[in-house]
Formats: sequence, C-alpha cells, structure tokens
Amino acid sequence: MGSDILIVDDEESIRFSLRGILEDEGHGVREAASGEEALDLLAACSPDLIFLDIWLTGMDGLEVLDEICTRPAAAPVIMISGHGNIETAVAAIKKGAFDFIEKPLSLEKVILAVDKGLELANLRRENQALRSRISERDEVREVTGESKVIRDLREQIGHVAPTDAWVLISGENGTGKEIVARSVHQQSMRADKPLVAVNCAAIPEELIESELFGHEKGAFTSAESSKQGKFEMAHKGTLFLDEIGDMSLKTQAKILRILQEQFFERVGGSKTIRVDVRVVAASNKDLAQEIQKGAFREDLYYRLKVFPLHVPPLRQRKKDIPLLIDQFVQGLAREHGVAPLLFTSEAMEVLQGYSWPGNVRELKNFVERMHIMHRGKTVDCSVLPPEIAPMADVQGKGGAVQAIPPGPVDFKQARAEFEAGFIAAKLEEYNGNVGKVAEAIGMERSSLYRKLKAYNIQATE
Repeated sequence: MGSDILIVDDEESIRFSLRGILEDEGHGVREAASGEEALDLLAACSPDLIFLDIWLTGMDGLEVLDEICTRPAAAPVIMISGHGNIETAVAAIKKGAFDFIEKPLSLEKVILAVDKGLELANLRRENQALRSRISERDEVREVTGESKVIRDLREQIGHVAPTDAWVLISGENGTGKEIVARSVHQQSMRADKPLVAVNCAAIPEELIESELFGHEKGAFTSAESSKQGKFEMAHKGTLFLDEIGDMSLKTQAKILRILQEQFFERVGGSKTIRVDVRVVAASNKDLAQEIQKGAFREDLYYRLKVFPLHVPPLRQRKKDIPLLIDQFVQGLAREHGVAPLLFTSEAMEVLQGYSWPGNVRELKNFVERMHIMHRGKTVDCSVLPPEIAPMADVQGKGGAVQAIPPGPVDFKQARAEFEAGFIAAKLEEYNGNVGKVAEAIGMERSSLYRKLKAYNIQATE
C-alpha cells in the first residue's frame, strides 16, 4: 500500500512531474502551490512525507519548515530547490529537514529520497508506539486480573481493538475506564497515532466547543490566535471522550454530525476540516436513563454503542485486590527507590472484605498513603484506616486477640480524620507546597485551601 505524500511548490510543472513519479510508485499525492496553502492542508491531514520547495512566493520554504517542525509527529521533509548551495542545504537540515535535493529532479534521485524518507517515517512511528507502550505500561496493567469479569473484559478488548468500531465504556467512577480506553487504542491499528483524552465534565460548557473543535482568531474575545481542537489533534488516532453524559444536547448534536460525516468547522470559521478519528466514549451515568430524562440524545447513544464495554466495580472483583496492591506497591518502590511495603495476610483479608466505593482509584490512593506513612515496613491491621477496618481484631503478643482502640463515632468523623491525615502526609511529601499537592491529588487549589483551614493544617504557601 502506498504512502500519502504532500508536494509544496509554486511551479506547476514541478508539481506535475513529481506527481507522475510518485503515483507511478503507488503513492497518493496532495499538492499545494504556496506555504500558506500547505499549512492549511496540514491542519486537516497528516501526510507521511513532504516535498517542500525552498523558494516560494509569500512564505518561503524555510518559514514553512519552521511551522511544520513545531507540530507533533511531523512528517519528514525533503527540501527541493533550483538555486541550491551548501549554505542553504545546511540551513534547511539544521532547521529539521530530512534531505535536500536540487532541480532538475531525476527519477532516481526522487525515488531514493522517498524510500529513505518513508523509512524514517516508519521508524519514528515504531519508536513513538514503543514509547507510548513503555510510558503507559503500568496504567494498562490495571486492566489485568484473574477474576472472571476482568478476563472477560480483556477478551472483549482484544476483539474490538483491532477494528475501527466506536466503543462505549460504562462503569462507576474510579473503575479505570480511561485505562480500558488506552488499552483499546494501544492494541489497535492506530497505536502509533495520538490518543487524545477529553474529560467532558471538567470543561465549562461555554468552552467545550472550542476545546473539541478548535477556534479561529477573533472567534471570541480571548481568541487571540487560531487553535486546533481535540478532534484535529486526534486525526488518524483515537479520541477518548470521558464522561460524555455531561455534555449539553447542543454539543452532542455536533459530535453526532462529526461521527456521521467526519468533518466539521472550527468555532468562528467556515472552512471544512476533515478528520479520520476513532471515538471511544465513557460515562459513569446510565445513558439509557439519561435518554428517558431528555438529557442525552438517543441517536448519539446508538451511534456510539457499536461495541459496549462495562468495567466492573472493585467489589465485584475482590480476587484482583492483592494483584492491584502489589502493582501499586512495586511501582511506588521503584519510583522512590525504597523497599516495597508488605501486607500481612490478615490485613490483606480485611482489604478484600472492604467494599471500596471509590474503586481502583480509592485503592491506589490508600496504597500511596500507606507508602508515605510506613514506607518499607509491614502493614498490619493495627494501622489500617478505621473506615476500612472498623471492627478488625489484631493478633497481640503471645497470641492474644486485642481489639483495635475505639475509632471515630460516625462515618463523617472517620472521613474527616482520613482526609486530615492524608493531606498532612501529602504536604510533608511535597515540603508544604500546596500547589504541588493539589496537582498530585487532583484537587482544585481553592478546595485544598478550604480543607487546610477546616482541619487547621499549616502550609508554607
């Protein structure tokens, strides 16, 4: 199968000659007669290789090269010129060009440059895919487990991932829906292209369209320059729309149109932008119920629900709790260069008996708290938080069974004690830096300040 190649040259005869050579080799060809036209094309497509004339009217080739090289996953660029010299070639290579060839263009010269350029493009894609798998391997491991529900989920992911089918993931908060989405992407044919995640619930309604579809300069008061949206960023890759049930009906209608037609316009723009995007969506809401309430479009629901995946809550996969704890413990030990935590069998039994309403996210936070407070030591029932082990017994010296001292009088007090201890431990870890703590635990800084005041905890800022 041929590659997609862009020719940028203001001489029609050169474009015609190059097109003939490339099409005879089985490649698809796009043309641009100016730098400005080329950049417009690159906003809507991602070629595998670019031929770029250095002497263009308007923006010259080196300016266009600068713009291309600032874009993520930019294609290799072969500069061409009829007035080449050593200084010009060196300048182009320093700016990021892959190769430099002079006119007149011979068949052998062009084919050799194309073969080398496409080989580089393939190496870059393989390298990016490998880096992506390495950087996300710990997260993807959270999908693993020995429980039947997780084995079934893993099997379903394996079936749907290699296809281009849209996927709708359901599950409670904290179950790992984004992890499942990443696993789908990494096992797909798009794994070497971007995975762009959008938390629809975290973006204000007035900004969601700009975030998804981009905007043109002057589209609204603060739009001082044009901006790509998430759909453009995900071109040829995967777009993960998390908490899609929180979108307004107006935005849902636009999403439906893109899914049907694969094109859209930026906010404040009239130019049609075509994209090739696989959409994976997720929600912690029952979307069928949301349809009954009139809060979610039925046509969008069935458009997305080509292949539904359900992520079970942790209370339905308790067999996996020791595996998940070991994963988190080993990861923290590697990250901080310390010995891993150990859990007694009694403590592990208590942890498997807890309902984990916050699911895997709550479990991960718990392990991190234990790591902060007891790093490198053994965790037994005596140090488990009261909300997890309120009635647990501890084996005392000499084999006597000793009751844990009375804990908080109610759930509200227990939660407050846990929050205060957790926040205090985090502040100690980050040397009292409130901003870093807020970022680490996923809390707004203003909310964290209110907690500090409520629990009378001092910070350095």
